[in-house]
Amino acid sequence: MIGLVGGMLAGAVAAPWLRGAAARHAVGYGEPSARCPGCGRGLQALPPTGRCRGCGTAVGARPATVELAAVAAGAAIGSAASWPIAPVLCWVALFGVVLGFVDVAVHRLPDALTLPLAVGTAVLLVAAGLLTQRTGALTRCLLGALLFLLVYGAMALAGPMGLGDAKLAPTLGALLAWYGWRTLFQGWLAGFLLAALWGVALLVTGRAKAKDPLPFGPCMLLGALLGVLASVG
Repeated sequence: MIGLVGGMLAGAVAAPWLRGAAARHAVGYGEPSARCPGCGRGLQALPPTGRCRGCGTAVGARPATVELAAVAAGAAIGSAASWPIAPVLCWVALFGVVLGFVDVAVHRLPDALTLPLAVGTAVLLVAAGLLTQRTGALTRCLLGALLFLLVYGAMALAGPMGLGDAKLAPTLGALLAWYGWRTLFQGWLAGFLLAALWGVALLVTGRAKAKDPLPFGPCMLLGALLGVLASVG
């Protein structure tokens, strides 16, 4: 219970900066970071209303959505995290919330987010493995990252995935592999099932057509979270 409540509070505290980061990075390929369209102010921490603190212009995701996602992610991580993997889960969750909203907004997973996420995750996993002397787990993490890179990379080259998805994949593969091969498969499968359900829901409600692209990053991230939760549940 303490971890659950602590995670929710941490998510609520981080939410303004996550909202700001999501708004900054929700731009097209090669475009500079977004600024407030009303006053040109830089987008750092934003209130739950999603309005610029300088001029009140609405910016980024809908009000309260980032906050709810951050609190939910914090609650999930807080209930599942244990030493020494907790810092890794927190790191991935922080970037994951931002990446999810960016992908939904502009159908991109920018390098400015996926690459620091990958490097930080690798460093924290190595530290966790060395602290607990779980070298076997580190080897499995490396293999999991390579496997996800090959699978999603091949799908990106074939067309149904984006390169951003392929760049996010090794991070999630390494994280899932820490818990074992079964968790790796569960997280991978959950991502595709969520994407299928989301796509059907969009078609049924008339919010998308059959040929419209579907942002897959949020499904990958949520699938990985479900895989972790299933492993520790």
